[in-house]
Amino acid sequence: MKGTHDYVDDPRNADILIDINGELLPRARATVSVFDSGFILGDGVWEGLRVERATILFLERHLERLFEGMKTLDFAPDFDRDTLTRRLYAVLAANGMQDGVHIRLMVSRGVKATPYQDPRMTVTPPTVVIIPEYKDPLPETVDRGVRLFTVHVRRGYSDVQDPTLNTHSKLNCITACIQAAKAGHDEALMLDPHGFVATCNSTHFFIVRREELWTSTGDYCLDGITREKVLQVARELGIPAREKNFTLNDVYNAREAFVTGTFAGLVPVREVDGRSIGDGSGQHPFITRLRQGYRDRVARYIDGPGADHPRAG
Repeated sequence: MKGTHDYVDDPRNADILIDINGELLPRARATVSVFDSGFILGDGVWEGLRVERATILFLERHLERLFEGMKTLDFAPDFDRDTLTRRLYAVLAANGMQDGVHIRLMVSRGVKATPYQDPRMTVTPPTVVIIPEYKDPLPETVDRGVRLFTVHVRRGYSDVQDPTLNTHSKLNCITACIQAAKAGHDEALMLDPHGFVATCNSTHFFIVRREELWTSTGDYCLDGITREKVLQVARELGIPAREKNFTLNDVYNAREAFVTGTFAGLVPVREVDGRSIGDGSGQHPFITRLRQGYRDRVARYIDGPGADHPRAG
């Protein structure tokens, strides 16, 4: 198993069309310049998007985060949110995609005149790549859950590299993932500079402790959209939900634990650092309630009153 992003292979992905700067290209010819800022420096931002019933879920929040990231990195797009929305749905339509789709939306600063870090060397508008794939999480992963390993790689301070930004520069998370994989686990659990639990290398982390739902303060993790929705769902269900500092002692003694992400939703954590989470029964009453609440929120987004978002096809 390769963690929460392990997926069911789908042969239809061999023939997908990918949008690069508004041009649709087959997978084999979908390339960017070797002078692109994203390739040379990891200079860009990205979003992972989920498509269900011809709708890109919570697209407004994803675009808000994307455009805020571009502003923080100080590069100005030559498109607005409506234009990007139309392009996202156009590439879905071109591929005939309606459901079970995951999109990687990437925006780099653009192409450089020469391979050098100074942003003033950029000579084109931002590069936009939209990769839609038929991709569903492995049922085994979603049902059985994952095993986490606490790594020595920390989520750092915002004055070094802001951990709340969804940038292409993910080396600290990649290093954490490598350490967890070398230890024989599915994903890395990462601490903050003070030793409190922060997040995982590619997902957000929650525990159920003393009949409450706990997650980190958010100071050292991405502004997760699924994380946000799960906190909202918990409060709707009357489950006390807290963003707070907590330690590995709390994790090892949690009643339940799970991770969240756009791709797989809520996935149980069955083990952390060799300690089994919970009573070993395999029952997850809190996760079951939260999953259903999240699915209800997705349905309301797609079908609810005022759902005037675009549709694929």
